[in-house]
Amino acid sequence: MLLIVGLGNYGKQYEYTPHNMGFLTADSIAKAMGLEFTKNKCHALVAEGFYSGQKVMIAKPQTYMNSSGISLAEFVKKLKIPLENVIVISDDIDLPAGTIRYKAHGSGGTHNGLKSCVEELNTENFPRIRVGVGKPENMILGDYVLCPIKKEKLDILLPAIESAKDKVLDLIANNHSFLVK
Repeated sequence: MLLIVGLGNYGKQYEYTPHNMGFLTADSIAKAMGLEFTKNKCHALVAEGFYSGQKVMIAKPQTYMNSSGISLAEFVKKLKIPLENVIVISDDIDLPAGTIRYKAHGSGGTHNGLKSCVEELNTENFPRIRVGVGKPENMILGDYVLCPIKKEKLDILLPAIESAKDKVLDLIANNHSFLVK
């Protein structure tokens, strides 16, 4: 089984905010696979199905961003999913808006959701895709990541979400292990 975890905050008020790039990418992946989020498991909304012969679970933790690792660790433990079969998707203020970056491992950096995942898993060795949202201009960071995205920036971010979706689907189709060897 493969586990794709999109990080974000639940609630309509957070839907199109920089912090919800993980949720928006998870939604895009589910849509491409013809899946819907119909289950609640391990403190997350879940969509399950098959893609390219692989069983895939897509999760959107409902613990709020800064506690995302609680849900991820519960999935890994309960379902005995090896970390090479997990990919976490998040926003990243340190990447220019509209770019994506894939890493096989690394620290949580300045991202509290990734820090929570590292802390709860007790390792940095899990793959992730980060969707660049850029740095805030004349705004406090916490306000920026939770503030609705302006249309001109959304026009830059939506193609990045699609690129992140395509990267995940390509990784699944070409060898279900997400870790770069």
